[in-house]
Amino acid sequence: MSLEFLWYIPNQVTPGHRGDAVTVDHNSLDTLTAQAKALEEHGWKGALIGTGWGRPDTLTVAAALAARTATFEPLIAIRPGYWRPAHFASAVATLDHLTGGRVRINIVSGKDNLGAYGEHESDQAHRYARTKEFLQLVRKLWTEENVTYRGEHFQVTDSTVLPRISPHGGRLHPKLYFGGASEAAEHVAATEADVQLFWGEPLVGVQERIERLRSLSEELGREHAPLEFGLRITTFVRDTPEQAWAEAEAKVVEMAKNQGAPPQNPHRPTVVGQQRLLDLATRGDVLDDNLYTAPGKVGGGGAGTTWLVGSPEDVAKSLRKYQDLGITHFVLSDTPYLPEIERQGNQLLPLLRE
Repeated sequence: MSLEFLWYIPNQVTPGHRGDAVTVDHNSLDTLTAQAKALEEHGWKGALIGTGWGRPDTLTVAAALAARTATFEPLIAIRPGYWRPAHFASAVATLDHLTGGRVRINIVSGKDNLGAYGEHESDQAHRYARTKEFLQLVRKLWTEENVTYRGEHFQVTDSTVLPRISPHGGRLHPKLYFGGASEAAEHVAATEADVQLFWGEPLVGVQERIERLRSLSEELGREHAPLEFGLRITTFVRDTPEQAWAEAEAKVVEMAKNQGAPPQNPHRPTVVGQQRLLDLATRGDVLDDNLYTAPGKVGGGGAGTTWLVGSPEDVAKSLRKYQDLGITHFVLSDTPYLPEIERQGNQLLPLLRE
């Protein structure tokens, strides 16, 4: 299976995300378009567009960027609680039609500010049961006509989404990415997702999770194509290992000075996958060859909790080890975003395609 390399577009109202330059136009259409076009020019397939209440709507941002680019593929993060599945399936089918099949979707089920957009707070079992139905119904609406579905959380009667999604090669509909490390999340991924995304854990942890998900897929009677796997991680690349480590350590020192800023999503520390990353720091500042855990001790969250640090050759070698475990989708990033799109596109991607 071929490898796919995507980046990350921050999609933040507040400037200065993870050390990026603080500018008044950091989230303007021109700025985001410059990043999307740079991704096209430097060998990237597309980019994940992050979601959360209080951030710009991801489908709107994706549509705007797709209209200004030719090959850029947005990986659009959404939360099932924001959308009814039929409305969502229709909106995505429209964008997929207009872009000639460039849309990918990342389903996020972690807690967010549910009350702010009219949802009620729900426990983990409820959230993932709803997500499972959401995935089932959206896939049906994209691939079948006159759909009638009766679930606990969602129901439709004689529903046909228009325009119909046109197959592109072996792709029948936008690929459905999914994250989550809890038992409930893994049961959803094993049966309903197309790609399970992992954060930057050590190799042994990723290997264990891949083996468990493959076993679960068989045990639970997965009905779709085999589950694929992806890695979402910060890649801190410099010309030499010495330069990379010196600058990474200096950046962590600077992060420590600024520690204490309120998190954008206050629920994130309770997420199972996030806690797994934070716990890695107790095992040492550097795991495997160059997985740097110190950022998680000074406020790094999500994909910024752990970094792969080194020269292009060092980081490529580490990423190939994840590939050997079965990872075929890579979502990388570092700040400042635009210079790193160019640096890593020119220095890192060619090594990974050898």
